[in-house]
Amino acid sequence: MAKTKPFDKNTKLYEQWFTRNNAVYKSELKAIRHFIPGQGKGIEIGIGSGLFAKPLGIREGIDPSEEMIRLSEKRGLKVIKGVAEKLPFPDENYDYALMVTTICFVDDPEKALKEVYRILKGNGLFIIAFVDKESETGKDYLKNKEKSLFYKDAVFFSTGEIINLLNETGFKNLDIVQTVFGKLDKIETIQDFSSGFGKGSFIVIKAIK
Repeated sequence: MAKTKPFDKNTKLYEQWFTRNNAVYKSELKAIRHFIPGQGKGIEIGIGSGLFAKPLGIREGIDPSEEMIRLSEKRGLKVIKGVAEKLPFPDENYDYALMVTTICFVDDPEKALKEVYRILKGNGLFIIAFVDKESETGKDYLKNKEKSLFYKDAVFFSTGEIINLLNETGFKNLDIVQTVFGKLDKIETIQDFSSGFGKGSFIVIKAIK
């Protein structure tokens, strides 16, 4: 059962978070862009309102939330309704796939990653971004989870857990960067990313099929 209700009901609040935390959002975009290839056919799984796909040049997506799809389509994106565990695409159909914070909302993370693996061409790239539950922001989210509109039903992961999931699914040659250093409400300028994990709250991993 896709966890869409908070996103269907609170689309304006969702968008406002990115406006209010613009430096955080731009820092996340910068880290993800580092891994986005300059060519090829890409898709975002859990595209939401298109706030990442649009600036990153990804034109296709899938999402279970009708309200989010409506916003994505307003941004000129082509979006199909569906869930990560059952992607309605043929095998080896994309050169790369992006997933931003979606992994904490899927019902079956392993099945979702297997589906991503299936739709990627040989040597295709998977770029997965998430908030590390062991980071400063991750710990804050976990502490306030019950009060959160969006994260109440989320399941957070550590970077180690995501690495294990990727390895178990068959992905290889992992490359990892981190960004969002410090408390979210104190970040006022766009931050650079650095290699590895353990210091930044927002982790981006590139893996190869």
